[in-house]
Amino acid sequence: MVIDGFLIFVIVATILVVGLVLLSARVVPQGFEYTVERFGRWRGTLQPGLHFIVPVVDTIGRNISVMETVLNIPSQSVITRDNAEVEVDAVVFYRVVDSAKAAYQVDKLEAAIENLAMTNIRTVLGSLEMDQALSEREAMNRKLLSVIDEATSTWGVQVRRVEIRDISPPQNLVAAMSRQMEAERHRRAEVTLAEGKKAAAILEAEGRREAAFRDAEARERSAEAEAKSTQLVSDAIQAGDAQALQYFVGQQYVEALKAFAGSPNQKVLLMPLETTGVLGSLAGVAELLRDSLTADESGAPRRRGRSALPTSGDPSGQA
Repeated sequence: MVIDGFLIFVIVATILVVGLVLLSARVVPQGFEYTVERFGRWRGTLQPGLHFIVPVVDTIGRNISVMETVLNIPSQSVITRDNAEVEVDAVVFYRVVDSAKAAYQVDKLEAAIENLAMTNIRTVLGSLEMDQALSEREAMNRKLLSVIDEATSTWGVQVRRVEIRDISPPQNLVAAMSRQMEAERHRRAEVTLAEGKKAAAILEAEGRREAAFRDAEARERSAEAEAKSTQLVSDAIQAGDAQALQYFVGQQYVEALKAFAGSPNQKVLLMPLETTGVLGSLAGVAELLRDSLTADESGAPRRRGRSALPTSGDPSGQA
């Protein structure tokens, strides 16, 4: 069978066109960007999706991931300002924001970021003392983020976070710090105990002062009452009423007898020679009460001027 020359041309042209289309088509996956080079020079950047380039003339240069990437910073020995050697490692979270710069401004982007982070960790941690390095980790993270992000901005990279993962001091330093913390806790306990004792002593002293004040106030009021009672008796005597004095003296005798009788060491009560005087005073008190009751019932004024003082020879108190 004889094949027509035109048909052969059409078939060859179709194959060439299909081949050129296949060579020019490029599919960029999500999360990546491709740089396009024309004769070795950057011409543009392909975003995710389907793109066509000029075959043979244009080629794909670099495949750049624009997703956020985690870079582990290896552990390294760092000497702090107080000459303490510690082991430090970290992680860096970064993202490429300019694919052309990331592809052509720096060679081996991850290695560059890793070395930059290690250098700045030594610088920042070396300017701090050991206690500060252990307690101010957030401040170190912020400072490292600011320095590294500024340095990598020319590479088309945005550093999102820098985290110091672990700071490991040597074992002898850990033991010394443990002893120091134990001593500090013991000191705080002693201070707290001393402050508690001080507060208790102050409260006890204030209680004694308040009790003394109350006792003094009670004695003062009792003295005032006694003085007022004595003044009333004195006023009654001056007014010519001797019965008030007789009542007052009899009351004192009765209180003295009660005190003698209530003494736990007194088994036998010895009456003094002036017992007749005491009985006379009691008789006078009884007479005073009768007169008061009679006066209250009849409404007549009570007698005044009668002396009820007892005599040594008359138990009834009659003159």
